[in-house]
Amino acid sequence: MTTTDLKPLHIAFLTPMAQVTLEAVRNLLPAGCTIAFAQTSTKAEQVKLLADADVVMIVGTFIEGDVIRQAPRLKMIQKWGIGVDKIDLVAAKECNVLVSITSGATSIPVSEHTLLLMLAVARRLPLAHRSLGQGQWMAADLRTVCSKLDGKTVGLFGFGGIAQQVAKRLKGFDVDVLYHTRTRAAPEIENKLQARYVDFDTLVANSDILSLHAPLSPETRHRFNADIFANMKRGAILINTARGELIDEPALIQALQQGQLSGAGLDTFEAEPPSADNPLFHMDQVVVTPHSAGGVYDNLPNLVGHMFRNIELFRRGLPIPEADLIVPSQA
Repeated sequence: MTTTDLKPLHIAFLTPMAQVTLEAVRNLLPAGCTIAFAQTSTKAEQVKLLADADVVMIVGTFIEGDVIRQAPRLKMIQKWGIGVDKIDLVAAKECNVLVSITSGATSIPVSEHTLLLMLAVARRLPLAHRSLGQGQWMAADLRTVCSKLDGKTVGLFGFGGIAQQVAKRLKGFDVDVLYHTRTRAAPEIENKLQARYVDFDTLVANSDILSLHAPLSPETRHRFNADIFANMKRGAILINTARGELIDEPALIQALQQGQLSGAGLDTFEAEPPSADNPLFHMDQVVVTPHSAGGVYDNLPNLVGHMFRNIELFRRGLPIPEADLIVPSQA
């Protein structure tokens, strides 16, 4: 089947993005497809854009069930990234709307960002930068609160594509890597990545740095709470590049204030965007970024190309790769 034989598809991109990003998306648009970009994340604009859309592309914006049900032509939701907690999957299934992700497309940038946060927290990078700009020379003071990565035990909660890329990058730091996940990895993967499977309690109790890489679900929501923080090593560091709701934020703030944890590196938050008066933003031992771990410009061709490949497969009636398929079409 040639491109000219295929039915045209109209795509609605529901997440407002920087203009340069939208141009990159437009430049990769498959022949025979048209696209409209949202200017806001309001439900009213979503309903308007979906009135004639065959496919939705979405980054971090919520798409609720009533919006899906009001879209008469919608047949596919393509997620930018891997998290689907902001998509009403029940409504998608009810309406026979296929949902797919871009498995692996952001694994490398997010894993790099994870290591960035580990090192920035351990070495109090924002404090060093800010104090120097304010005319302070804190070399002696920083020595008393900074730590090295070498020789530490790094725990990974979840062991999917991103966590495995983190483990790969940690091999050069001479650390002991532990992980916990629902389904243990194959022995050859463990051997290759020099990562050791442990139960959850062992992971929590033994990690000097604990990095979160699990999806959000009813089982993982607030999995890291006051009880868990109390069982962690005193002085441990918590890193989160997964979903903010994995952490009970008030409990984390208390653990940091009391010194149970020595620091945290956070790319995600319970509410996004979070309030500017969030206490986490005013702690010298905390490094924060605006859910930007996967957001690197030179990965756009890979990521956007992955999305459009899935859309083209759907358009041609071909199967979506199993790793990307969240809700199949019943047609």
